[in-house]
Amino acid sequence: MKKFSLAWLPLALALPLSAATTTLTFHGHAAWELTTPKGRVLFIDPWLSNPQNPDKKPLESAKKADYILITHGHFDHVGDAVALAKKTKARLVTNFELGTNMARLLDYPADQMGFDTLMNVGGRVALADGEVVVEMTPAIHSSGLDTKDAKAPMAYGGEPAGFLIRIKDGPTIYDTGDTAYFRDMDQLGTADVDVALINIGGHFGMEPDAAAMAARAVNPRLVIPQHFGTFPILTQDPAPFFKELDDDKIPHRLMKPGDVLSFNGREPQP
Repeated sequence: MKKFSLAWLPLALALPLSAATTTLTFHGHAAWELTTPKGRVLFIDPWLSNPQNPDKKPLESAKKADYILITHGHFDHVGDAVALAKKTKARLVTNFELGTNMARLLDYPADQMGFDTLMNVGGRVALADGEVVVEMTPAIHSSGLDTKDAKAPMAYGGEPAGFLIRIKDGPTIYDTGDTAYFRDMDQLGTADVDVALINIGGHFGMEPDAAAMAARAVNPRLVIPQHFGTFPILTQDPAPFFKELDDDKIPHRLMKPGDVLSFNGREPQP
């Protein structure tokens, strides 16, 4: 009988196993697309038609969405959620009042939300057969929903929020939403956050110096700024924010609309 050699075994055991891949795509302003290692697709605050997005036909480009996460009811965060949901059958993850009013007033398909996805601050839901766990975090902001009637007052949008998103075999991502800085962000520093998506635009949210305070409190492995430069009234240049992060030795990365960041396991790639 031919002998089978095991001489290769130590080398084989030394080779790294292929890590699961997660991708994070920036569509401009505060719109993100997250694809998990198992191919589940989540959109966060999908104002895909925002003026920063280099894709001028973003709804045509969006081939799949399993879940749509919305931090609060303002137009630049609800964005194209209804059209995206009708195209993809995506389930809505947001606060209970906002989800209910989006169904009643904006025609978001009511059967694409429910107690499995609607929650409030402090709540946590498991999505995608447990591959993704989303926790709704506090945010100091406001939340009002524009309706189809331009003359009608804004509808109640529930409590504004942020999201802490944990992906199995992938990163933990914190999206601040449009919150102001608040001291309880220190508690998020215990969440072992890999990437923090922090609003730095000022005026309607954190000014860059307050955003740096938030970064220090959360202490993520990587910070990515969002919600700036879209309108003249917002902060245009992230350089002052980055300088404060450099002083504190907090890693950061500028993502331009259209950029994709990949993760091998929890590690972001160049």
